[in-house]
Amino acid sequence: MRTGLYPGTFDPVTHGHLDIFQRACSLVERLVIGVAINRDKGPLFTLDERVEMIEANCNGIAKAAGVEIVVHPFENLLIHCAEEVGASVIIRGLRAVADFEYEYQMVGMNRALSDTIETVFLMADTEYQPIASKLVKEIARLGGDISKFVPPDVEECVRQKFA
Repeated sequence: MRTGLYPGTFDPVTHGHLDIFQRACSLVERLVIGVAINRDKGPLFTLDERVEMIEANCNGIAKAAGVEIVVHPFENLLIHCAEEVGASVIIRGLRAVADFEYEYQMVGMNRALSDTIETVFLMADTEYQPIASKLVKEIARLGGDISKFVPPDVEECVRQKFA
């Protein structure tokens, strides 16, 4: 069974993330969504809240694709997480050239740590390329409409955080 790992902080999960989840399902039989515990980023949502939002929005994707989707929190090196979950491929979403420059470095480092795990880049659909969790939070904090960027349940969670 080919397992892919799609890591991120998902703070919060956006339509762009969901697009990559859905498209990644065509590459693997099992998709592990690695929710990074990154204390340096100071997430808006707790780990449990992020996991819950992802799980709530992945059930339909998994069912439609006939793929198992597992949400897996991690705080270790990405390559170690990939080994733990049995992933043969790391899936990364790209929005712009700036993303590629960072990801290119990460691939090199990960290959140096393990040459058995490949990295695959999926370009975000053009509709979702401008969406970034950081910007979604900023728009919401300033009272803007985020309904175009996140699912309704996530929008409600974000609104509650800034209420």
